[in-house]
Amino acid sequence: MKILITGNMGYLGPCVVQRLHASYPDVTLVGLDMGYFASCLTNAQILPECRVDLQYFSDVRCLPDNVLQGVYAIVYLAAVSNDPMGNTFEEPTFDINYRAAVEVAKKAKQAGVKTIVYASSCSMYGFAEDGAKTENSELNPLTAYAKSKVLAEGDLKKIADTNFVVTSLRFSTACGMSDRLRLDLVLNDFVAGAVASKKITILSDGTPWRPLINVRDMARAIDWAVSREPADGDDFLAINIGSDEWNYQVKDLAEAVAKVIPDVEVSLNKNAQPDKRSYRVSFDLFKKLAPDYQPEVDLITTIKELKNGLEAMGFKDKDFRESKFIRLKVLTYLQNKGLLTEKLEWKQ
Repeated sequence: MKILITGNMGYLGPCVVQRLHASYPDVTLVGLDMGYFASCLTNAQILPECRVDLQYFSDVRCLPDNVLQGVYAIVYLAAVSNDPMGNTFEEPTFDINYRAAVEVAKKAKQAGVKTIVYASSCSMYGFAEDGAKTENSELNPLTAYAKSKVLAEGDLKKIADTNFVVTSLRFSTACGMSDRLRLDLVLNDFVAGAVASKKITILSDGTPWRPLINVRDMARAIDWAVSREPADGDDFLAINIGSDEWNYQVKDLAEAVAKVIPDVEVSLNKNAQPDKRSYRVSFDLFKKLAPDYQPEVDLITTIKELKNGLEAMGFKDKDFRESKFIRLKVLTYLQNKGLLTEKLEWKQ
């Protein structure tokens, strides 16, 4: 039996592979990734892909022949994975996050795959001042990234049935240390600034709300979803993933980092345009359906792990927002070097 993980060479992928390897030691783990961010390693002890049994370097928009043969479950992590990238590469965002995900699901169903886990996002709630959003709340996607997730969920729902279970995990904002670190995430950005320059620069006025989740707890949720039965939420399930305790205002995150890392200066951009992406989320359904897979890593532990991980790397880059740990910078660099097309395909 095989589990196929698309996008396994990103930020979340190494954590997911480790978790699934531990939970399903007799299963063949197959990775499939374009390799955009292969060089964005931290202080990983081994190459993360050593933990998969088979690695394809391939475009999820054009699956290799026979890649689905013998596959029981697919974990679809492949994505143009944040708002800045979505704004710059809008069409590839819809191609990879939406159209390819649906096409992979259709092919998987025909090939006898039993389940697909789709990495979705709470960002589809957009702006909300009327309390914590549940799975039944109105969706208000404000960016290409969020819209791509909404469209994918809508079409994946049509494919699901008792023989093909679809689980769309609406993840909170990711954070935490990884073998392939991203610093274009709010908490990771704050810790990087604190470590490199003793400064945290909040690009907004600090008031927007965000739910967060550690990458290890994201992997726990994926583990649950891989083995989820239709009785636990129906053939198709879209579910918020996170915990109520991790609904924070951005300024509170900065203050938490400053408490862990001493002598840090926190600055607000009081003249910033209002950030329309502000929402709190309810995770009651996740608590009900997956009581044994609830988030375990708290905010302070996450900050300390990021701090220790960055220091172990000898991280001192005050201009890290221009570095390879910012996903948009990697893609634009590859494009400027003539290695990627405007569709984010490798040039031959």
